[in-house]
Amino acid sequence: MNQRALLEVIALGPEDAVAAQAGGADRLELVADMAADGLTPPRATFAAIRAAVGIPLRVMLRAADGFAAGDVDALCAEAAALRAEGAEEFVLGFLMPDGRPDLVAVKALAEVIDGCRWTFHRAVDRAVDRDALRKELAGSAGLDTYLSAGSADGVDAGLAVLIAEQARTAAGEPGYAPRILVGGGLRLDHLPELRAAGLDAFHIGGAARPGGWAAPVDAAAVREWRAALDAPVASTA
Repeated sequence: MNQRALLEVIALGPEDAVAAQAGGADRLELVADMAADGLTPPRATFAAIRAAVGIPLRVMLRAADGFAAGDVDALCAEAAALRAEGAEEFVLGFLMPDGRPDLVAVKALAEVIDGCRWTFHRAVDRAVDRDALRKELAGSAGLDTYLSAGSADGVDAGLAVLIAEQARTAAGEPGYAPRILVGGGLRLDHLPELRAAGLDAFHIGGAARPGGWAAPVDAAAVREWRAALDAPVASTA
């Protein structure tokens, strides 16, 4: 029997979180300011969402638009404060100007969150060398997921990359142990091919908000994704 596919939904506040949970989301990614592609939410927002729902929450650690870490000490202080508030899972990922992973920033935050599980977000899609990044980050404490569209241009452009990387994960290649969480321009019509290839974790933001980012998460939209993911996987035989 196949494991239930994971559905993660972006939440900006408690209303989003409650609707996402009602629609069948397994996990939330907590962010602020989607105009900047998702920044660290205020601690009060985290606390309100934690009080409103019972599903796991992954909290973004990102201070500004782009993929530079910026003030790492300030980010570490915010991560420590969120941990003290009860946060147990995180999302982070930083690149150097040349497109290599910022290992200093990643290591500093990984130490502060102290073994908590975390996702390396779509910075991987901007890396100069995806394979090298994965191998450099292999063994990072708590790293269990890569959020990726396979391409900086979204899932349409990255489908083949995602499928190839999933094959490397299935083969147990070094650096490919973390689960691939597909997100970034993901549509329902992508799911059959991705699921047939063995991908089993999916991330949506705008797709959960038919009214746009100014509108809250719509439970019915999330429910449509949940139903699609709970449907049998088509055979590739």
